Amino acid sequence: MKFDIHKDGASTVFKLKERKLDSSISSELKGEFLLLCKPKVNTLVIDLADVDFCDSSGLSALLIADRKMKEHGGSVKLINVHKKVGTLLKISMLDRIFDIQDTPAKA
Repeated sequence: MKFDIHKDGASTVFKLKERKLDSSISSELKGEFLLLCKPKVNTLVIDLADVDFCDSSGLSALLIADRKMKEHGGSVKLINVHKKVGTLLKISMLDRIFDIQDTPAKA
């Protein structure tokens, strides 16, 4: 799994550099989120610009990040969400859970 991490004070930007957010990477992604979602991090920004496909295991990984961040009062923001992925988030009603923004500046 390819990704970049950029820390900016109490915020961390996690840029996933994969086309598919599915079962082939979800286990590893969950592990990364568990390492990143610490009380020192107030906001985890997940950049999905390269992701054009997501399945239920990918959604599960995103939900783990959200749950871990909320445990200590933090939040998860999704940015650069592809139209197909955005549709899946709406169908599964997860667009109500995640703060979805167009750009890092808005996040």
